[in-house]
Amino acid sequence: MPLSSMTGFARSAGEGAGFRWNWEIKSVNNKGLEIRCKLPQFLDGFDLQIKKIVSAALSRGSIFISLSAIRDGDEATFEINEERLKALIDVAAKYGGQGGIAQASIDGLLAIKGVADLTIKELKEEEREALEAALEGSLAALLTDLKRARDDEGTRMASVLKSQLEGIARLSNKARSVAGDRVKAMEERFLAQLARLQNTDKPVSDERLAQEIAILAVKADIQEELDRLDSHVEETYNLLASDKPVGRRLDFLCQEFNREANTLCSKSSDSALTKIGLDLKALIDQFREQVQNIE
Repeated sequence: MPLSSMTGFARSAGEGAGFRWNWEIKSVNNKGLEIRCKLPQFLDGFDLQIKKIVSAALSRGSIFISLSAIRDGDEATFEINEERLKALIDVAAKYGGQGGIAQASIDGLLAIKGVADLTIKELKEEEREALEAALEGSLAALLTDLKRARDDEGTRMASVLKSQLEGIARLSNKARSVAGDRVKAMEERFLAQLARLQNTDKPVSDERLAQEIAILAVKADIQEELDRLDSHVEETYNLLASDKPVGRRLDFLCQEFNREANTLCSKSSDSALTKIGLDLKALIDQFREQVQNIE
């Protein structure tokens, strides 16, 4: 199973059970799975079955589904909410032309939700059952198209994520190299300080000085953070090769990446290591932006 994005779109048309219909489905990123349906009034309640079918096919994303359907041979008829239309006309007459506001048109007023609704003759129970069965089959094909679109986007994103992971690994190795030079520089600095202290009236004992140096060295050591960064990189590669949805786990790893980068910056005492830490944080932020859209 390739890496799958939560972004996708699909459209299809179909006919059956004496009806013609058009589906549209769009998905965007979300922490969980949220499904919203816009259906003809005569199919009220069918959204429950739609959500059941979609939930079995997808695990994450905000899903927006729109369905329009009309019976073969039926002429389109509209039911006008006269009271709502009259109220809107009164408001338009009061404010139209003021402050550069254009006069309202009848087609614009009729387009407002709840003013004009397409109606169809009431369906018999057997007609509705046949239509819903046909629509379910059509919805399954629509979801296949959506998943294909999400997989295609996921494949593109996978190459970007792997490139960013390589960058994180390079920066981690660079930080390790700089940290080695940093330890040597710290030792030289402490030796110079020791030489100065030995010439004072109240010199610090060698034992106490060694303790302070050891404490500072431990606080400045970033080896543990670098080892964890390497571990996170390896685990991320494993997730990208997984055959299951991994978006949530990748998002968690991004938090861990960021935590190690923050600690590295806080322990830095020279400009070279600070720059590496800041570059690392910027790359991790870019990585997380991509991960936010992974199923």
